[in-house]
Formats: sequence, C-alpha cells, structure tokens
Amino acid sequence: MRDALDNPFSPGSDTIPEVWAGRTEQLSDWRDVVRPRRIAGLAERGRTILGEPGLGKSALVRRIAQDAARAGDWVTPQLRIPAGADPLKLVASALLDLASSAGLPASREKRITDALSRVGAVAAAGISLTLRNAPGPEPYVALRDLLIEVGRAAMSRGDVVALIHIDEVQNVTDEKALSQLLIALGDALTYEAEVHVPGGAGVLRSLPIAVYLTGLPDFEDMAGARKGATFARRFKSTTLSAIDDDDLAEALQEFVIHGWEVASGAGTADRIRMTPDAADTIGDLCRGEPFLFQLAGEQAWYAGSDATITAEQVRRGWRGARREAAAHVERILDRLPAREREFVEAMAALPASDRTLTRIASSMGMKKATDAGPTAQRLDTVRGIINRGKPYGFRHRAVEAYLTSDWPEA
Repeated sequence: MRDALDNPFSPGSDTIPEVWAGRTEQLSDWRDVVRPRRIAGLAERGRTILGEPGLGKSALVRRIAQDAARAGDWVTPQLRIPAGADPLKLVASALLDLASSAGLPASREKRITDALSRVGAVAAAGISLTLRNAPGPEPYVALRDLLIEVGRAAMSRGDVVALIHIDEVQNVTDEKALSQLLIALGDALTYEAEVHVPGGAGVLRSLPIAVYLTGLPDFEDMAGARKGATFARRFKSTTLSAIDDDDLAEALQEFVIHGWEVASGAGTADRIRMTPDAADTIGDLCRGEPFLFQLAGEQAWYAGSDATITAEQVRRGWRGARREAAAHVERILDRLPAREREFVEAMAALPASDRTLTRIASSMGMKKATDAGPTAQRLDTVRGIINRGKPYGFRHRAVEAYLTSDWPEA
C-alpha cells in the first residue's frame, strides 16, 4: 500500500511538502499583513527570511508564492542565485516574464517600451562593463522602472500583487551588484503613484509589489552592515528557528485521526494511518527541523508496506537516515567561525542549569564574560542557534541533541 509514488514526505527538495508543519506566523504575515496592505496601497516593507540550512526557508516562500498564484497574483518563480552569477540578469529575465503577464509588451506607451528595451539589455548583458559604459541609466534604474510599470499594471487590475522571490541571496558576493539589486527592489517598494479619487483629487499610494528574499544568516551582515539603515528601512528580517513540537504533532494529526489518503490498485482510495507513538517518535527524532521531519517521515513510510506506520517502523527507517541526519548538523557546525563553534561546544558541555555567559566564557578560557558577549549575540540574533536567556539555551534543538546526547541514534 505504501510506495515511492504516494509518499507525501519530501526532504530537501525545495518543493512544498504535502505534510506541512508550522510557520503559521510567516504565512499569516503574508495573508493578513503584506498582501492586504499592498493591495490597499499602503506602504509595507519587503521580507527577508533567513536561517541555517534545513529550516525550510525556500519551501516557506514557495508556499506563500503558491497561495499568491492561487489568488490570481503575478508571481516570479523561485529565483535561485548561483554562486558567482549576475543577479541582475536573473531578476531582469523574471521581470520580463512578469511584464508579459501584465500585458505590458502590447502597450504602445513609450516609457513602457523603453523600460522593456532597457531591461532586455540587462537580461542579455547584466552588470557588465559594456552595459555600464553604454548610454542610458544604470542597470538598477532599468529594473526599478520596469518593476514600477508592472506595479502600475497590477494596481489597475485591482486585487493583484506582483510577488518577487529571490533565493540564496547570500551568494550575491559582488558588492556593487548587491547594492544595485537591493536599491532597485527597495525603490520600487517605496515608490508612490498618484491616483485620482472621486471628486478629482489626486492621492499617492504604494504599488502592489511584494519582495521576499531568502538565504543563510550571513546575508544580514552583507546587506545590513554594508548597506546601512537603507536596507533595514525597506526590508523586515526574520530568522527562522526550530518548529514547536505542538506544530509537528498537528501536522501528523491527519495520519493519526483519519489516515492519509492514497490511491489503491483497484481505483479506489486507501488510507495510511500512524499510531500516536509513531507520530511522537518522529517528533522526537527530528528535533523541530523541517528537513529532518520530512526525512524521518519519508523513511518511516518506506519501512513497511501495510496500512499502519508504527513506532518501530519509524525507528527502523531512521536507522537508515542517521548518517544523513548527522551530516546535516555537522554542515551547520562546520559553517560556524571558529569562535562561534567553540562557544556552542563549551555551552553544550555544561549542565543546562549552568549555561550562563560567565560559565561559558570561563570554559572558553576567557577572563571576562563580556569577551564572549558579541559571539553570544551573533549566535542568538543572527544565526538563531542559541537563546540568551537565564540560563542560556539552544534554539537549534538538533545542534543541541548532536552535541549533548547520542542523537541521531534512535
């Protein structure tokens, strides 16, 4: 009854998982804040979703984009920035597609024709020296102008938002390219167009444009520290952390209560159920990590072929995934600078009740607690790995489990 074709779990593929867990705050932010305000012509910042690998950043915004497309909005695909690539070329191509959705290529207005022509040049040449030395505006101006025209078209349609999703933004290492990209997007977000209301009066309103940037925590340093307050004014940053156990349990409730519907060979529908202790075991093993949640579910599905997933099947499937789970956490630790890695390892070596900044700094060989303060702050506010409470705790529960127990052993 269970096979690869009907497995609803999908770890690490950047697809939108069928078994969705958590992130209600970010989904509600789109439905209840960003989209309504943008459609109403009210100013609203772009969103930057950051976090360590495996926390579901891309899948979250793909889910938001899916909801937007279903509502009739104009949505770019997930614009993944490869390392060393020219981001302006990629965004320019996507904007041309959005302009096509808006019907702009059919327009006879000169400013629209000029904007399409200039962005076509950016899509062909990017931020190359040839384009910079050519007559006309900088590439970012061309992108901004076309995005504004797309926003005007969306405004004229009513109840339509143009949503741009740029992924892996930490790969934009060229400082000029990053600056041009952020300014083009930010200028379009803050642009106000004059519209006429009954009575003939003109009022200014923001365009229905929404921008989502996703990437690793390093991006906040690249954009915030180097570009100063402009980025912070135009984009609201969120650092994702582990999903609550209650949200994980809710995601598996369909299995436990009703069963997950799959097609049977006879053309009818069967249901795959999960025992309550099997659901609890998946929640315990994944430690709030969306990637590990999908991995544990996927392997439990393959660990049997009958209509009920048991806790023993979850453990059996997990035994085949232990190496991948350990490698996932090791990659996160390997990304940390030496001082930050030393901090989390010293913190993990202490009993939970003794995890104060003073004790951690002492374990690291520092004379003063304040010497470890900046490292602790980065691990909390930038990376989302620890929580500077009283005492300190781990927000990244898989890192904590890896450093303090025999996890990923089942």
